[in-house]
Amino acid sequence: MNMEQNREFGAVITRLIQKQDLTRTQAKGAFETLLNDRTTPMQQGAFLAALTAKGETEHEVAGGWEAIYSLDTAKVSLTTATPVVENSGTGMDTFKTFNISTAASLIAASQGIPMARHGARAITSSRGTVDMVEALGVDVECSPDLVAQSIETVGIGIFNGMSPRIHPMALGRILSQINFGSTLNIAASLANPALPRLGVRGVYSQEMIVPVARVMKEIGYERALVVHGSVFGTELGMDEASVCGTTFCAELSRDGEIREYSFAPSAFGMGDFDPRDLTPDTNCDLESRRFVKLLRAGEEGARTEAAILNAALIFYIAGREPTLDKGVARAAKALKSGAAFDCLERWVATQTRAPEAGLATLKSFI
Repeated sequence: MNMEQNREFGAVITRLIQKQDLTRTQAKGAFETLLNDRTTPMQQGAFLAALTAKGETEHEVAGGWEAIYSLDTAKVSLTTATPVVENSGTGMDTFKTFNISTAASLIAASQGIPMARHGARAITSSRGTVDMVEALGVDVECSPDLVAQSIETVGIGIFNGMSPRIHPMALGRILSQINFGSTLNIAASLANPALPRLGVRGVYSQEMIVPVARVMKEIGYERALVVHGSVFGTELGMDEASVCGTTFCAELSRDGEIREYSFAPSAFGMGDFDPRDLTPDTNCDLESRRFVKLLRAGEEGARTEAAILNAALIFYIAGREPTLDKGVARAAKALKSGAAFDCLERWVATQTRAPEAGLATLKSFI
């Protein structure tokens, strides 16, 4: 890095502080500077904070995604009978739940929907998606090709967003040093090596729903659902559909239109649950045991209903069910059958360099 580069990057930060938007090309260039470590760490943090404080446009997030995907993302090519679907969240939400998206993804994968997941280790929570599936026996430090093989043969795989095998240049370095939600979280979570065109995405604030839907349209998604769940009686929210409050949505349809709506759990015959029932156990072994119990249809209540509701979104976006209520019925039936746990067992045996050890880990939670 040199003084001229720092000066030029400082001018970009000043522009953001003055509430001026960047073009997609300008944003891409700025993120390339971050990824290449061509300015000081202080200016890198200032850029992310200034952009977040201004409020990101879809062009700015798309520029960030383009830089990350082109410079710092491993690429894979998948052969599946039907298009792959992504289901993930941005993290950084104000209410931390158990790993709902993984449970929902396993329910969907058990019914033949190929799930190309892209997650991260915990930054502001005690346990991220990657931490959770690793604890269950999935190898999260494996090659992207092994993840692709798992998606093709089992129907699910996860790319570790903080692994140098997936993002070899700088993403893990930057994400590990910040503890606030930023444009980078959104752009990075979209940089999936499988480049899916169908997705369900949770975001950390209601204000981000429509912008993220626009970003997904901008970068080539054909159909998507962006959600933020509320917690009744509080200002807290989650990057999942909620069974303890209203869920706000923006749906991108195949004709390119974005439609906003919301729903309450009662719309699907679900009660309003105590949000405390969704929080993860601080003991990792106990939390893993509860997660396995849920997938084996051994738990009732808030956690099970949350997994079913979020799986319904996947069935709907994948085109397997015409409405969300039919998706709920399909997901409930699939979970009750035990197919989701069978899918998890096959996932552990496939996305790993040590199948016997992975399966032994999983079985220890039964």
